[in-house]
Amino acid sequence: MELKTIISNIKSMRVQGAENVALSAVDALEIVSSGSRAASVKAFYAELFNAKKRLIAARPTEPCLANALGFVLHNLNITSVKHMKSHIELRIHKAREHFSESEKAIAEYGARKIGNKMVVFTHCHSSTVMGILLAAQKQGKSVSVHNTETRPLLQGRKTAIELAKAGIPVKHFVDNAQRLALKGVDMVLLGADAVTAEGRVINKIGSELVAEIAHNFGIPVYICTDSWKFDPHTVFGFDEPIENRGRDEVWKGAPKAITIMNPAFEIVKPELVTGIISELGVYRPETFIEEVKRAYPQIIKN
Repeated sequence: MELKTIISNIKSMRVQGAENVALSAVDALEIVSSGSRAASVKAFYAELFNAKKRLIAARPTEPCLANALGFVLHNLNITSVKHMKSHIELRIHKAREHFSESEKAIAEYGARKIGNKMVVFTHCHSSTVMGILLAAQKQGKSVSVHNTETRPLLQGRKTAIELAKAGIPVKHFVDNAQRLALKGVDMVLLGADAVTAEGRVINKIGSELVAEIAHNFGIPVYICTDSWKFDPHTVFGFDEPIENRGRDEVWKGAPKAITIMNPAFEIVKPELVTGIISELGVYRPETFIEEVKRAYPQIIKN
């Protein structure tokens, strides 16, 4: 697959889930590195960082993508193209290993939070949340799920289909029935596309409404995420961008006089979050940030 095709797949959301997007970007970097015919280190650097720039531009609201590329390209002070290629290959292997091990750890930690016969609510589609629910099922726990359709792209249907195939009972609600869907549930598990330095969580539109209703009902809300979704730029005062997607996703052929608002994400305030479940453990948002900085100092530098 070519770099251009991977960029197109990321931009069009044919690739979904922050970890999957990051892995696709890492795959693209591997293609660029292995296929490069650059004669000098300088030219090779230029190819790699041009690819990095284009990949980040394809999904600027995904810090996991940027952090994965930053991990691969961090401090490549090597004077030979051949040795650089070898070093990049090793870093790419380690990045893939990180996501694989992280997924297992989060599933284990998250499943411990789920008791037998619990009802869990989730919104949109998160492979991380799915991993937790499947891990709980493997532990022999009886768990059922309420989930929402997540308009306009209906990613919630993917969640419902995967749950049904796994034999986990699921009730699928229209988005406007979020309040009804949350009645009687024991906990909320949400994914995340980004976490800021202030502990704010950026996730699919509708997530803060879910968190607010859950907070009013006294239902714990856990964010389930790889720590590489922390956005280091927010440490330096930059705001996490909120992507506004195309009008045709909402209403194809709508009269031009109508302004269509299609925000893809929204911010969940840290006070609405009970804890963040990552491969580093289960922490309050403010503690999670400190743990990420301690575990991955190179992320802050990129």
